[in-house]
Amino acid sequence: MDFERARQIVRSEEIINVLWGGAPVWIEHLDAEKKKAIVSPLDGALNPVEVPVADLVESPAPLHM
Repeated sequence: MDFERARQIVRSEEIINVLWGGAPVWIEHLDAEKKKAIVSPLDGALNPVEVPVADLVESPAPLHM
């Protein structure tokens, strides 16, 4: 995902499905200088982690947990 799309998702009032490594995540914070995001896995298995925004994928279909 490009950084501008990640910024749009964070600012959106809609819920937009995002995946990291195939798992659904919530974008907590974006760092424009590093082009990284702090994400929280929706399954609660991990604490928030910093990942490259380029590793995030927008999921076109609703996520099932």
